[in-house]
Amino acid sequence: MGIIYILLICVFNLLNTKVNGQEVKLTLLGDAVKKGAVCLDGSPAGYHYAKGFGDGANSWMIYLPGGGWCGSKQSCLDRVKNNPDLSSTKNITNTYFGGILSSDKNSNPDFYNWNRVFIRYCDGSSFIGDAVDPGSKLYLRGSRIFTA
Repeated sequence: MGIIYILLICVFNLLNTKVNGQEVKLTLLGDAVKKGAVCLDGSPAGYHYAKGFGDGANSWMIYLPGGGWCGSKQSCLDRVKNNPDLSSTKNITNTYFGGILSSDKNSNPDFYNWNRVFIRYCDGSSFIGDAVDPGSKLYLRGSRIFTA
């Protein structure tokens, strides 16, 4: 019974974010490929940005989500094949800003009016890698994504 209750809460929170959250488009880094700031599959890195307003217009929140490392060549290949949201920007368009990224003062009283940036996690190395495996065409370029 406990696991079902937790799953229902997770589903409710996800649905509530889509209903009450702000839809924010994906922006691809214009020169990402040239700079090598690419996802595991070689697609350009991207971010979602919501402009701050009022007395929060000069404050910034940069959200770097987790996603776990792929710890081997095979686990990175599996991620590209089975979990494209954590390895590519090819099929990402918009996301919803809810919770700590929400622009609703009632649900996010501390940061609702700040500039909010959600950097897509797609590199498999927690924004610190800088390697390419030419044989498998895997790009572990998190450091370049973070810098770009």
